[in-house]
Amino acid sequence: LMTENGTFIINGTERVVVSQLHRSPGVFFDSDKGKTHSSGKVLYNARIIPYRGSWLDFEFDPKDNLFVRIDRRRKLPVTVILRALNYNTEEILDIFFEKNIFKIETNKIELTLVPERLRGETASFNIEKDGKIYVEKGRRITARHIQDLKNNKITSITVPIEYILGRIVSKNYMDKKTGETIIFANTEISLEILEKLKKSNFDIIETLFTNDLDHGPYISETLKIDSANDRASALIEIYRVMRPGEPPTKEATENLFENLFFSEDRYDLSSVGRMKFNRSLLRKEIEGSGTLNKKDIIDVIKKIINIRNGKGEVDDIDHLGNRRI
Repeated sequence: LMTENGTFIINGTERVVVSQLHRSPGVFFDSDKGKTHSSGKVLYNARIIPYRGSWLDFEFDPKDNLFVRIDRRRKLPVTVILRALNYNTEEILDIFFEKNIFKIETNKIELTLVPERLRGETASFNIEKDGKIYVEKGRRITARHIQDLKNNKITSITVPIEYILGRIVSKNYMDKKTGETIIFANTEISLEILEKLKKSNFDIIETLFTNDLDHGPYISETLKIDSANDRASALIEIYRVMRPGEPPTKEATENLFENLFFSEDRYDLSSVGRMKFNRSLLRKEIEGSGTLNKKDIIDVIKKIINIRNGKGEVDDIDHLGNRRI
């Protein structure tokens, strides 16, 4: 029963009842608006909030590495959770990057051309084909140049050797005779390695397509600081964060990870949470399981990378549509 002052009488005492607003379940993308780091750099983050279960946070650091936190514990490189989901380095690179394909010939290197990828770059050599120069050395490549290359159906260009050096290969290259690895995925190509690849008769080399404009090398850089190199070591890393001081056995590490986000007894997004989750990731279906799956986690990572690349907006977390009583 409410009094005239808007208070309630509970067990004979006058009380004011305030209902609390909680973050509603779903996935939310946000940024620190440049307040965390002294340089004023905007750091983006994403948070998956279930109705019941562990929170999962993704966040960029000032060096543009991407990290994950489970239940606000110590952060781990995001690639640890990808390895725990049983992806290896090649598969991780395959999920998050487009590839540049170089054809190695005896006296020249040909790049399979996707004209859009040159946008915004400054040509470090004359871009020419059959004697015609499309972009002069030192010129910035504009939309007009790209249209020109497309109209003339230019599908490959010859590039100088410097153009491929320092690029990151997207997969492991093994010597076909000896079986030894010449270069591991996510490693830079040096002159020495290029010579070895030629000697082993590799005529096609795939590298990651990255640029400073809208395709940052974030996952590739994060892999470099990730000490876990397979699923077992990734599960141990997660176990040590969640259960410090307990010995990580194979069974214990697998059970813990399974129960965190993939067990219906321990984790539930709720139907509203799943609907908001799917809507945020622009999926057509609004229903789905209450637990997370591989695709959910990968899609959230892809979206936060897109936002960091300047494609997409963060959410308004103070909006009451993102809250529940």
